[in-house]
Amino acid sequence: MSTPRTRWLNVRVTPDEKNSVAEEAEAKGMTIGDFMRQLLGKRRVRKTRREREKLLHLARIGNNINQLARWANTYKSNADSVLILAELAAIERELKCI
Repeated sequence: MSTPRTRWLNVRVTPDEKNSVAEEAEAKGMTIGDFMRQLLGKRRVRKTRREREKLLHLARIGNNINQLARWANTYKSNADSVLILAELAAIERELKCI
């Protein structure tokens, strides 16, 4: 169980500095608090929506790879290597987008 956050850390910044921090946090899909904790070297407690989406996408890609491997192992003698290579190339393209 994690320790509850009960203390405040107040820092005065200019409006431009605050906007800059807010923009960076938003670009990373994080709250300002989580972004500042990360800058301070602390672990984030929550995963961002973007991180969850990436993990789900990677899980789907992993599932596709497992299906290809199973198919190739089941039909070794009849495996169409061109088809398997095309599917793996598609997966590689997807991974580059992440």
